[in-house]
Amino acid sequence: MASGNVFFDDMRTSPEVIDPPKNEDLVDVSEHVNDPIQFSPKSNITVSSSVRELLECPVCLNAMYPPIHQCSNGHTLCSGCKPRVHNRCPTCRHELGNIRCLALEKVAASLELPCKYQNFGCVGIFPYYCKLKHESLCPFRPFNCPYAGSECTVVGDVPSLVAHLKDDHKVDMHSGSTFNHRYVKSNPHEVENATWMLTVFSCFGQYFCLHFEAFQLGMAPVYIAFLRFMGDDSEAKNYRYSLEVGANGRKMVWQGVPRSIRDSHRKVRDSHDGLIIPRNMALFFSGGDRKELKLRVTGRIWKEQ
Repeated sequence: MASGNVFFDDMRTSPEVIDPPKNEDLVDVSEHVNDPIQFSPKSNITVSSSVRELLECPVCLNAMYPPIHQCSNGHTLCSGCKPRVHNRCPTCRHELGNIRCLALEKVAASLELPCKYQNFGCVGIFPYYCKLKHESLCPFRPFNCPYAGSECTVVGDVPSLVAHLKDDHKVDMHSGSTFNHRYVKSNPHEVENATWMLTVFSCFGQYFCLHFEAFQLGMAPVYIAFLRFMGDDSEAKNYRYSLEVGANGRKMVWQGVPRSIRDSHRKVRDSHDGLIIPRNMALFFSGGDRKELKLRVTGRIWKEQ
């Protein structure tokens, strides 16, 4: 495993983003959500571990957001876990009722915390009730591993993921903006869902992932080739790519915009955003007796001016 900002974390099960509370009894922080002064980098701001523990639900161990419930003895838990404990306090087993812990909600509203992705470069400090919303869109949040051959749980920044793909998944790494790939498969009629080895291209100071998969489009078996950009969607839109496949005087051509790896390969595939080749046509392009897939896909990546 290469060193760097790679860690294991299930980014696909992120906590629900909670909007700031609008209860008149609470400190109003919603008016500052888009205020750049509020979120400017600050130093020497710490929140004691005891305060953080107060805001931790004893059942799910996640941070609590309004409404925060409490029992008659003052023990608290989040609204999501209240139904799970059948209206019984998980600490003292007393009945919970409908007591709201407004004091703790006010304490939370007064806090400012660093983004959870500060180790990836985010230096912002955010009000407690705005922190989750920011983190769901933070430009420094890590990416999921783009490898499509398994459900890899590694996440990290782009340089670390490139090293991870090379060292751990042994993917093909290429430099340059043009490519000529051959995909081979014996007994293609027995393949309904298959994924070929990912290929990573380095060009224009960026990295791109070329995918090739077999899947069912309705009742029809097809192949699809598409490109993903290792970065955010805002940057991906600066690039274009083309794919071409053919033989015997016929060809199919696709031109599109690479999708960010923020979108999973399955999401891109299921949206049909790529070169789709019906299996019969792919075998025709393969030549011979059509009993073996021998498909050559050529392509080019370029940057829009």
